[in-house]
Amino acid sequence: MDSFSLSGGLSRRRFLQVTAAGVVTSTMIGGLRPALAEAYTKFTWISPRGTLEVLDDYPFWLGKKLGYFDGLGFEPEMQPGPSDGTATVKFVDVGQADMGFPSPGVFSFALENGMKLKSAFHMGARDTFSLAFRKGEGTNDLKKLEGKTILLGSAAWQAIVDPMLAVQGVDITKVKYVEAGWPTWGTALAAGQGDAALSWEGLRAEWIGKNLNFEYWLGVQHSPLFANSFVVRAADLEDPDKKAFLDKYLRGWAMGLEAAYHNPMAGVDAVFQQFPSLAQNIGPKLGAESILQQINVFRGDMDKRAGWGDHDMAAWQVFFDEIYKLKQITKPVKAEDVVTNDCIKAANDFDHDKVKADAMGYKLPDDLAAVNIEDVKAHLFDQAVQG
Repeated sequence: MDSFSLSGGLSRRRFLQVTAAGVVTSTMIGGLRPALAEAYTKFTWISPRGTLEVLDDYPFWLGKKLGYFDGLGFEPEMQPGPSDGTATVKFVDVGQADMGFPSPGVFSFALENGMKLKSAFHMGARDTFSLAFRKGEGTNDLKKLEGKTILLGSAAWQAIVDPMLAVQGVDITKVKYVEAGWPTWGTALAAGQGDAALSWEGLRAEWIGKNLNFEYWLGVQHSPLFANSFVVRAADLEDPDKKAFLDKYLRGWAMGLEAAYHNPMAGVDAVFQQFPSLAQNIGPKLGAESILQQINVFRGDMDKRAGWGDHDMAAWQVFFDEIYKLKQITKPVKAEDVVTNDCIKAANDFDHDKVKADAMGYKLPDDLAAVNIEDVKAHLFDQAVQG
């Protein structure tokens, strides 16, 4: 088997091949991991989506605009990466990027394939993932998906959906997956292919902007799981210089998260300024809907968290135990070995009052200022399957 199999995972041969022009994804070169510099001279964050033109990364763009990443010594880089769902971990593993943003399922793929990575900042405290259905065909009883077909943008996303279904009591051996391609898997569902499609918070609003109007089983309402986190090479956390940089870098993200929590439309504006085509495609109201969906996921229950990025270690252990039962990983994983909160105190060590003042003093363009944010909040889950 030379390519990704929906039932069998990624073969070693394919894993060693090139996933993007000129970029080798082997974790070993000549039997040795590539040597890395003692301190960062550049820092690259890589997306799991194959694109940056989304609202999802609003904390970075707002934080950058407000100067929260100043003082790092150089400007950090954001890269879209290829659409291969596992690239966000493979590129970090071999030093082509320094931080990835995988789903827990893709992170488990990395661990299963021997990548020495750790989750350092948990963005998705709630489960962002959802299942889209054509209108009138949705269900909140996911057991009804047994014998049905779920469309994915990347075959690697099966690692996301299997645990999500399993904890709802679904026999995943009776579910069929079809890789319908990025970014066309939603269009494929609308065209009558498959029975459901994987989606996530924020994307729901973007799909409306593309006239893809579905109804949804929402993980944020029904799932005990959680969503993506920032992962780095474990060795980088053990290097004092790199750890100090990571603390400062993650502080910029935490401050961006905090600012957008107080003024969501400031986050929308920062992204729209960065990507004018996205602004044209979705507009102010859908931009507000998208960012509010994601703020809900990223914030979680902050009363139970030690700050932005905090991992619930017990919940992570439950996740690893569940995917071991599913044979998504072949060896048990101790959460404390691959998940760390060592950066969280430093990342949240900032002047919260000043960040709030920055957010509330942010000058919005007239079209964004005109959005009734409370009205958008009131209709945030209107697309959910009823009953």
